[in-house]
Amino acid sequence: MITIIKNADVYAPEHLGLQHILIAENKIVYVGDTLPELNIEHHVIDAEGCIVMPGFIDGHTHITGGGGEAGFSTRVPPVPLSKFTRAGVTTAVGLLGTDDLTRSTESLVAQVYALREEGFSAYCYTGGYHLPATTLTGSVKSDIVFIEPIIGVGELAISDHRSSQPTLNELLKVASEAHVARLMTGKAGMLHLHLGDGERGLSLVREALDSAEIPPRTYNPTHINRQRFLFEEACELAKRGCWVDVTAFETGDVGFEPGEALLRYMQQDLPQDKLTISSDGGGCLPDFHADGSLKKMDFAESQSMTDIFYELVDDGQAVEKFLPFFTKNIAQLMNFHHKGRIQKGVDADIIILNKQNRIEHVMAMGHWHVKHKQQIKKGTFE
Repeated sequence: MITIIKNADVYAPEHLGLQHILIAENKIVYVGDTLPELNIEHHVIDAEGCIVMPGFIDGHTHITGGGGEAGFSTRVPPVPLSKFTRAGVTTAVGLLGTDDLTRSTESLVAQVYALREEGFSAYCYTGGYHLPATTLTGSVKSDIVFIEPIIGVGELAISDHRSSQPTLNELLKVASEAHVARLMTGKAGMLHLHLGDGERGLSLVREALDSAEIPPRTYNPTHINRQRFLFEEACELAKRGCWVDVTAFETGDVGFEPGEALLRYMQQDLPQDKLTISSDGGGCLPDFHADGSLKKMDFAESQSMTDIFYELVDDGQAVEKFLPFFTKNIAQLMNFHHKGRIQKGVDADIIILNKQNRIEHVMAMGHWHVKHKQQIKKGTFE
């Protein structure tokens, strides 16, 4: 299967201008300003006047479904393939949340393999909200070392009434296992931290950085925009070397809406390679009363992340400035050396926008999943 995308306005994510892209099997094998001449059968897409960029990486998604905080009937079903690819997501990292009891690391790994069989790039974390961590082999370190799709541990909850209220020593123990597993395997080996609305915020992470030798990149807090004070604390952690993650959900007047959070970060003197955005897709978006009882619940999709991309494009923001939050930065955090870029030798995960800057085509691992806005490749049970 050989494809040429010609006359593309390439954002790789840096702006390369007019380029031609040659794809063979599942890899990009050429990017340049000279159109390749082939004497064998191939398919051509003319992308004249259109932006071509890497597929999005959703680093926080509940691929087996989340929820369950309002009874068993509110457990979200597994996320089907098309929910990712129609949003331009070509790689996803799955995790467990509040429910790390009726859902397991085994089922998470199985869903990763299911998505891979459908032509999609998927990985996952071990563990969930609580300690001791839900694992497959008995420890966080051995899960990361011996189970190929597992790249870290998370989402461990802190500053949240649903957490297991981990102590500093407990946090350091889990972080150290993840760090050593990274050294042994070359995987991301980080501790992905769910942030709740609690007043303690990121104080536990600051204590961990101040009291131990574990590198800052090990700690990866998410939902940093849910409260304004959390965002400011996360920005300070980014200066210290942590990657921090904005979630594409509504925050009301207590936090920063995701688009605003990205802009605020971009406009400050902060390490621009340390910020990412994710969707929380498949997970629940609960709103609690002060006594901890559920007020209302919604559910997230990867499309919410894509809508933030559209918002920034429509606002006239420079694509090369914010596209790394959706692609290159998360690939660097996850040690996905073959993802997040348009260049020779990487996986052929590609989005082509139309002239209205909306997704027209999506390619994952060299195969078209969306063409002319139509879903042409679906999951097994879709």
